[in-house]
Amino acid sequence: MALAVLATLALGERRYKDLMADVNGVEERVGWVSHPKPVTDKVLTDTLQRARDNGLVVRRAEGSQIGGSVWYRLTPSGKELLRALPPLATWAQQNRDNLANEAAATTDET
Repeated sequence: MALAVLATLALGERRYKDLMADVNGVEERVGWVSHPKPVTDKVLTDTLQRARDNGLVVRRAEGSQIGGSVWYRLTPSGKELLRALPPLATWAQQNRDNLANEAAATTDET
């Protein structure tokens, strides 16, 4: 879920409601791979709060609390993290069978 949010924010700053729609729209098209469908307000809020706490996302409020907009964007660290993920995904794909075999062997030992 967090990756879906960060990847969506890679496209630029998004209002909260647009971010939710974008994440749910992409996930619906690809078959709800990274999270249960659809993302709820609580799940998105919690995900964004963790990303803020970890310095990956910045929150910006515009206008009053009632009727105002809340915007989110990636920090430089969030952008750097996204650039680091493709090599990790490639490694995981290349080592999927080895990892599964090692996990099975570890389970058998216990």
